[in-house]
Amino acid sequence: MLDTVKRAALAIPLLAVAFSGAAHAETPQGVWAMSNGKVTVKVDDCNGNLCARIVGLAEPISKIDGKPKVDRENPDPAKRKRPLIGLSILIGMKPERENLWRGAIYNPDDGKTYSATLRYEGDSMKVKGCVAGILCKTNTFVRAD
Repeated sequence: MLDTVKRAALAIPLLAVAFSGAAHAETPQGVWAMSNGKVTVKVDDCNGNLCARIVGLAEPISKIDGKPKVDRENPDPAKRKRPLIGLSILIGMKPERENLWRGAIYNPDDGKTYSATLRYEGDSMKVKGCVAGILCKTNTFVRAD
């Protein structure tokens, strides 16, 4: 009887680890298009957090100079020539609870980084960026892969 209790006591933590891993196994990794079609991103696992980079633009060529768009609004002059395609925009999105991540988002339209949350529900992903936690904008993405 005591041996059975010991085995059960050892099994409970192992089951907890197995089930907690299953709860976080569903992640929004893959390719997503913003609902307005403006940008397509690829979401990946980056050391246990989520990150995303731009993989497509509806208008990849700048109307200003006829060349591929670059990060021209970046506050760091050394980064203003980086191409938008391949640019990381989701930064350090840490899992907070099932289907919710919290971190930051870089907006190349204005060169600023905002606090952000990402919510994932099947074929829909909502990314909300906020200034001072009160002025927020949510963009919806749909699975593209």
